[in-house]
Amino acid sequence: MTTICQIDRVSKWYGPVIGLNDVSLQIRPGITGLVGHNGAGKSTLIKLMTGELLPTLGEVRIRGLRARSAGAKRFLGHCPDVDAFYEEMSGRRFVRTMARLHGFGRREAGERTEVVLAQVGMTDRADRPLATYSKGMRQRIKLAQALVHDPELIVLDEPLNGVDPVGRGELIGLFRTLRDRGKAILVSSHLLDEMDTLADRILFICRGRILASGSLAEIRTMLDDHPSQIRINTTQARQLGTHLLALDLVQAVELKDDGELLLHVQRVHEFFGQLAEVVTRSGIDIERLRVIDASTQAVFDYLMNSFNHPR
Repeated sequence: MTTICQIDRVSKWYGPVIGLNDVSLQIRPGITGLVGHNGAGKSTLIKLMTGELLPTLGEVRIRGLRARSAGAKRFLGHCPDVDAFYEEMSGRRFVRTMARLHGFGRREAGERTEVVLAQVGMTDRADRPLATYSKGMRQRIKLAQALVHDPELIVLDEPLNGVDPVGRGELIGLFRTLRDRGKAILVSSHLLDEMDTLADRILFICRGRILASGSLAEIRTMLDDHPSQIRINTTQARQLGTHLLALDLVQAVELKDDGELLLHVQRVHEFFGQLAEVVTRSGIDIERLRVIDASTQAVFDYLMNSFNHPR
């Protein structure tokens, strides 16, 4: 896929403090999640991508143009975490003004404004002054102005913060629609559970370094030294547990009170092949199978623990 944003060996120092340390990555079409604790470097990375900061070392380019340049802004839409509105304006006038600042004529700016207001669900509420908006409404208007010029790269800093559950579902649906249209979307969020189904790829960042990147499945597969935990429900739990204990990839089997098995296994994808052979040979029926530590939160916790307590 085409690279929209190229970050090449970028470091950013704030005096003696390192905000970002020798980071290289590519942002391509799809939804990329950015995950890290406060102070990990997420905001620095976003500000370098949007041209708000210059790197101390390295380069950030959007469509081959330096991120700081005016030309790069044609390809970039930014929904910041903080609000910076003209509070006396209506939402509609604010988005239309942003469209005009992108260089569109009065008529096209108005047309584009109505399109994005409809996309974010604000058409019927856009004439109220921004000062009267709830947090969720303000988030929607910020998103609308980020989309009004139809950018290829959309950088969203905590876009779901303050949005109610129904609204989060609507905006996640919009993000997926944009992805399906070939947009590259970077989403920084502390709502890690939603990353499980939202992000095609996740960047885990800590102390200015990218610890891991890829899909959750890819990252989890790379963590061979960290056994996966699998729950299996079957009416023949004791018999199945006996068979599984004989497998070299199974480190431990626990039989729960309700007849459920909890397994600790290495190289989970290889294990599934062995499990299939056991089930076929023994004739034991499995009612339910779950990998319980393959979520964004579980992988994030393991990476943080490994980074902070190296062996």
